[in-house]
Amino acid sequence: MRRFIEMQQKLLPDLIEVMRGRYMLLRSVYHLQPIGRRALAQAMQSTERILRAEVDLLKETGLLHVTAAGMSLSEEGQRILEEMEPLMGDLFGLTELAERLQHLLGIPHVIVVQGNADHSPWVKEELGRVGARMLKQYIREGDIVAVTGGTSIASVAHHLSPAPSFRGVQFVPARGGLGERVELQANTLASAMAAKTGSSYRLLHVPDRLHPEALQTLMKEPQVQDVLSLLQHSRIVIHGIGDALAMAKRRNYSEAELAELQEAGAVSEAFGYYFNAAGETVHRMPTIGLQLEDVQRAETVLSIAGGESKAKAILSFARQSCQNVLITDEGAALAILSERL
Repeated sequence: MRRFIEMQQKLLPDLIEVMRGRYMLLRSVYHLQPIGRRALAQAMQSTERILRAEVDLLKETGLLHVTAAGMSLSEEGQRILEEMEPLMGDLFGLTELAERLQHLLGIPHVIVVQGNADHSPWVKEELGRVGARMLKQYIREGDIVAVTGGTSIASVAHHLSPAPSFRGVQFVPARGGLGERVELQANTLASAMAAKTGSSYRLLHVPDRLHPEALQTLMKEPQVQDVLSLLQHSRIVIHGIGDALAMAKRRNYSEAELAELQEAGAVSEAFGYYFNAAGETVHRMPTIGLQLEDVQRAETVLSIAGGESKAKAILSFARQSCQNVLITDEGAALAILSERL
């Protein structure tokens, strides 16, 4: 297949770009439907004039439905999208990008999806769709799954569905999260994943940042100890990777604390740990939840992060050598490789 694509690129170089554009259009509509032409143009960073001809053609071929509510994929459009997916890795160079990242980062399995999450909202949904697919692939009956908060993991929850392998599975929040947006808290996402898959869940009702004295007091609570015991026995961990300063601002760090993080060279954040470019811990939040040693003991660790702005953070966290799977996008992949050139 790869040889055929190479010949096609030489003989019909324009064809690949046309196919890429139409595939991206169908994928965007799939994730955002029903959606109007203007909103779609904004999501794809294009113009209504440019999209009009493509939309009309895909409507005529029966791949798109256009109603007063907006555009949506027809059954045929969804079938075509599903059938094209196995070809996309080779066709758009995503397989090669993933292989280069695997070699560079030392992560056994890397998946690169099309697009850049910093610029296109549908790419975050695509990351979530692939994340849900990979979780289904790795899950086993009776597993304990530790789940962090954040937009990428929220997208995974959105794309999950029931399967026999989810029987007896427990989703457990990786840490407390009171104080963040409710819809992005680990508690919320653990319960959402359980509801989507017909599994069970536990909750951890503690703030994300704690005073040391409060931390010690809460650690003695039987309910908290019970959840921490489950986290320590998690076989699967699914998490996002944050930009250090962006995450600190979300947690209302003071200007002085932000300056300290910047001075320490903090680049990435995961599980309440802040890492520098070399992957060294430069700050650790006083929080209750999954510890880095628990993550390192887990059998499967799925990391999900996209957008070129996350490149340095992904590269930094990869130094922990605890990830089995990284799901990212073209924007981040190209930026990471550029960093290392």
